[in-house]
Amino acid sequence: MVFISRVYTRSGDDGGTMLATGQRVGKDHARIRSYGDVDELNCVLGLVRVELEREPRRALASAFVTRVDGEIGRIQQELFDLGAELASPTVEGGAPKLAIHQHHVDQLERDLDAHNEPLAPLRSFVLPGGGPIGATCHLARTVCRRAERELVALAHAEPVRPEALRYINRLSDYLFVLARASAHAFGDSEVLWDPGRSER
Repeated sequence: MVFISRVYTRSGDDGGTMLATGQRVGKDHARIRSYGDVDELNCVLGLVRVELEREPRRALASAFVTRVDGEIGRIQQELFDLGAELASPTVEGGAPKLAIHQHHVDQLERDLDAHNEPLAPLRSFVLPGGGPIGATCHLARTVCRRAERELVALAHAEPVRPEALRYINRLSDYLFVLARASAHAFGDSEVLWDPGRSER
């Protein structure tokens, strides 16, 4: 399906690029920004997996590491499908060949619930941190929220399938819970927001 023999083509030197349909648009087009942020999110998820691999305490939480690495590996594949969907403007008759579906959203919710179940309820917002893995999950979460904002902006201008919007929204929730679950698994401290502390 994909064959890359040469990385540069010079066709984008004028600031334009081609969608999967062959339509040329500017590289600042809402659709390009949307799947560009999805691509950036995928890169940060790669960093989460690197942190899992080099975590010196991984043997203490091997089941957690194995599970999360598998989940994120699956999500990275799904994000490529989402990028392909966004590169193919919606046409009459349903989803493109590569697309996000409700069962992807359902699986994210199952994973999220499983990680959240042993965690204590929050009584304040959590400051980004919670160890190297937790901090990287928080970074991924914020990139995910930006990708969601771009996707919503695109949906105001062009048709976007609701499954894609649900998926990216749920993914940011998953990454928030995963940051907390990582801190819990490795015994890292979570720092809660103390409102007004900076004024004292």
